[in-house]
Amino acid sequence: MHGFGPIDRDPDERGFHGRWEAAVTAMQFAVMRGTINIDEFRHAIERMEPARYLGVTYFEKWLDGMTRALLEKGVITEDALEARTRYFESHPDAPATAALAGPAPSPPARSTGAPMTASFVRPETSPPKFSVGDRVTTKKMHPTGHTRLPRYARGKRGTIDRYYGTQVFPDAHAHGRGEAPQPLYRVAFEARELWGESAEPNTVVHIDLWESYLVG
Repeated sequence: MHGFGPIDRDPDERGFHGRWEAAVTAMQFAVMRGTINIDEFRHAIERMEPARYLGVTYFEKWLDGMTRALLEKGVITEDALEARTRYFESHPDAPATAALAGPAPSPPARSTGAPMTASFVRPETSPPKFSVGDRVTTKKMHPTGHTRLPRYARGKRGTIDRYYGTQVFPDAHAHGRGEAPQPLYRVAFEARELWGESAEPNTVVHIDLWESYLVG
């Protein structure tokens, strides 16, 4: 999207800016061991309230997305979350494992797909429709759920730059509709094709796109 200015880059490349960010990362790896898959996680982040999304940091988005997904799957409850939040507001130095009185948590719900650490490559069931060097156009699509086709790249002309094989399709995987694997390509776009004359000249943008996003 336009209008947000240049990326505010950390000149020191510090990675984590606080211990809590490392804790959020550990939580993310834990819940993705069979409770939430990567596409469910991304879709949960995308459903943040827009103004809040624009006003919080990267790891705050992760925490919000994990919370939303775990609530929807019944792994945690609103009451338990509020009680735990109040506890740590009153005991900021307490360890994360500090126990609260109350009923035992529900057993974790199982994810409908592979965790983040798994391979997403699947056996090829049919030959790919496109080959390296083919000119393609992305579809002008407006899905109501999760997709990996960026808004700025819809209805644009590009060239197949690489074929990755058959991989899990995020648009299905995020919504409990199975893996629905299909061919995945890297597509090269001229920056001016995406953003017009205001784009940086002589620049190419590569985007990984699934076959159903593309037409010849």
